[in-house]
Amino acid sequence: MPRLFSSFPLRGGLWLAVAAAVALLTGCSKAVVLNPAGDIAARQGQLVVQATLLMLVIIVPVITLTLWFAWKYRASNTANTEADYAPDWHHSTVLELVIWSGPLLIIIALGAITWIGTHKLDPYRPLDRISASKALAKDVKPLEVQVVALDWKWLFFYPEQGIATVNEVAAPVDRPIVFKLTSSTTMNAFYVPDLAGMIYTMPGMQTELNAVINKAGVYQGKSAHYSGAGFSGMTFKFLGLSDGDFAQWVDKAKGEAKTLDRSAYVKLVNPSERDPVQRFASVEAGLYDKVLNRCVEDGKMCLHHMMAVDAQGGESYLKAQGLNLPQDICTAEESIKVVAELNTRAARYATSRQ
Repeated sequence: MPRLFSSFPLRGGLWLAVAAAVALLTGCSKAVVLNPAGDIAARQGQLVVQATLLMLVIIVPVITLTLWFAWKYRASNTANTEADYAPDWHHSTVLELVIWSGPLLIIIALGAITWIGTHKLDPYRPLDRISASKALAKDVKPLEVQVVALDWKWLFFYPEQGIATVNEVAAPVDRPIVFKLTSSTTMNAFYVPDLAGMIYTMPGMQTELNAVINKAGVYQGKSAHYSGAGFSGMTFKFLGLSDGDFAQWVDKAKGEAKTLDRSAYVKLVNPSERDPVQRFASVEAGLYDKVLNRCVEDGKMCLHHMMAVDAQGGESYLKAQGLNLPQDICTAEESIKVVAELNTRAARYATSRQ
């Protein structure tokens, strides 16, 4: 058996396996996280590199010393003598200072870099630059994209352009983008590795992500949080386009004959897998807000209306004000009337106090 393990065929096979693994790794021509096309993702990649290098300051000496000690004090080392044996040795002030000061300094440096980077790259924070070499113009208006994570596809609203798309999103190069994200049923995670870090989406709640794409191209977007059977196919295309190409892309969507209204959304929200790209030429006004507040269907009170009523004191307050609601059902229209009446009374009260 020892001769078998020392034979050349096994060693040759092992080296071939190692070479194949290296070839597969080097075949990845682009490590996206460390070489992205967007400034936010690039700065996040720099944080990864900086943290790794700082940790290597400790890791490399530890590994080197471990190997050196194993070699120096090996049993076959004839240079070892009884003079090297010190059973009573137990303390060295210099060694203790080296052992503890190094990691302490690394932790302080890592903490400072992480603290600064975390606040500068806060996804809710508007951009302060386009790229490392390009400043942000003062009069630039970010492109707003409203995102809804469905089962198992992505829906994108463009409120400024008045269109909507499924499983495809586009943005002009070097223009700030503000994503406003929610979910229809379950928690999910929106992730375009070339653009920025992942951001979670949750039903009834809205998260935000500020980012920019600096190079034209077609980039992969995905769901980064398991959400059921169709999770693996919950991908989309992110298109980085020039201003002219983006205008043509918007015109192409507007050329479609489909309209995204509440009835179309109710059909779209049904679970489906690996859906093709869809484009809607127009969108019903306020549809995203209804999705966010979970009141697309008729007869449902919107969450923000419900919270407004609760903030005023709930049912007991309404009864005291003579605004009794039906006990069996409260429609969205009724909730709007109640909130409007409460706002009117609050305005009157504020005017009387002046």
